[in-house]
Amino acid sequence: MPMILHILSHLAFLSVAVLLASTVPADLLGQAQEAVLVLGFLGAWRYSWAGINVTRAVIFRFFRYPRRKAAAQARYDAQSVDAHAFFLVTSYMIESSVTVPVYRSIFLAAANATNGATIVSSVVDGSDARLIQQIFDSMPIDMSRVNLIVDRIPGTGKRDALAKSLNLIARQSPTRHDIVLFVDGDSCVPEDIVAQTAPFFTNPAIGALTTDEEVEIEQPGLFRDWFELRFDQRQLMMCSMGLSNRVLTLTGRMSVFRADLATNPDFINSVQHDFIDHWRLGRVNFLTGDDKSTWFWLMKNGYQMAYLPDVASSSMETQPKPSFFASATVLMVRWFGNMLRTNGRALELPASQIGYFTWWSILDQRLSMWTTLAGPICMIIAAIFYDPMVIPVYLAWVMFTRYVFCTGICLFRGRSFPIIYPFLLYFGQLFGAAVKTYVLFRLDRQKWTRQVTATGAPVRQSLGQRVGAAGSAYLHLLTLGWLTVAVLFLTGVI
Repeated sequence: MPMILHILSHLAFLSVAVLLASTVPADLLGQAQEAVLVLGFLGAWRYSWAGINVTRAVIFRFFRYPRRKAAAQARYDAQSVDAHAFFLVTSYMIESSVTVPVYRSIFLAAANATNGATIVSSVVDGSDARLIQQIFDSMPIDMSRVNLIVDRIPGTGKRDALAKSLNLIARQSPTRHDIVLFVDGDSCVPEDIVAQTAPFFTNPAIGALTTDEEVEIEQPGLFRDWFELRFDQRQLMMCSMGLSNRVLTLTGRMSVFRADLATNPDFINSVQHDFIDHWRLGRVNFLTGDDKSTWFWLMKNGYQMAYLPDVASSSMETQPKPSFFASATVLMVRWFGNMLRTNGRALELPASQIGYFTWWSILDQRLSMWTTLAGPICMIIAAIFYDPMVIPVYLAWVMFTRYVFCTGICLFRGRSFPIIYPFLLYFGQLFGAAVKTYVLFRLDRQKWTRQVTATGAPVRQSLGQRVGAAGSAYLHLLTLGWLTVAVLFLTGVI
């Protein structure tokens, strides 16, 4: 019965798209020729870019990656020493129902490390420290080759916690053969994570790597579907970037670094005290986005960052707000803020150093928010100045293209998708673009999802801060206005 309902929902979706398209008069496209050309150009640009990434992802996943993995394993087997694994785990305000399975997975992975492991657990609450020690003591396997360090620190933020833990690891004098695994306190790791990742660091050009991600959300609904779709999209895009050995982010939930690089004093300082100097906002000290700081340091220093599509961590997510829309907004503001605070300076790096495809991908992050918004603006203008029947044909086109995109994304994963996916995909693209434009002019606004620490928006603002906020709003609206004027010009209205 569920399978029949699944099939019927897909048939109904496609039927609605066909019905919407069939309502359009035959001469409409001729009346709104300029608008159709603009929409066609934007669509051709975005869809060709998507096609390039899909092609690269297939080449990487099924052809290039298996060869790289086999070569890395052969080099690792020929070495005289195995990697010692350092696990750096940060925990803050995480429920015990999450902490227990997460740390059990970490302890099991550490025990399986052939050359031993050291775990540095950074916690704020004393009850977390006691619980972690109890989990370690109750492990039903031999933990004699695992050293646990529970480091209780003041709650001054994740960046301070990472820096202090990295300095603790640096005192252990790790070598270039060793690895450091950054793990969030809500993410489970595979029990063979060390064996799976250590061989790739036999390539001296590799500075770090990240893996596929899975998500565990107990409550079914839009939030879980949206997160699962995001991770399906992530797998495809990461595989595309993995072909160049330069991913666009080192995911904070679980990434692996070469130990001598992760304990480099300059690397630690960049994690703890990263910032940008903005022409209007002044110095913006980074609160969130530690994974972007580590990524930029490695990119700036010429190291490659690999992707492992067949290894996955598992994140235990909770919805931060009561409603789906509010939760998505909070997370998007944080994610896109981290991205935009870093990709501007990444574009200043030579394309010859970081790779031309990587450089263009970073530039596309800046351009795509505007091209995504230009499509609906063009549709609204065409509906007002030419014919309202443009709206159903545009909706039919959106439904069809997003259905095709979801089909490709989920075929790459090897599974089907619920019919809500095309709607969630378009929501993520359109609302995500709007959030990106909002954040672009307010790069000083930062807030952790769990922690109460935040920057850029105090309860009582000074005169200078109010002027700055007004300036951000003015420039944001001005840019959107110029975008609308450009679309009016291109569609022949003016």
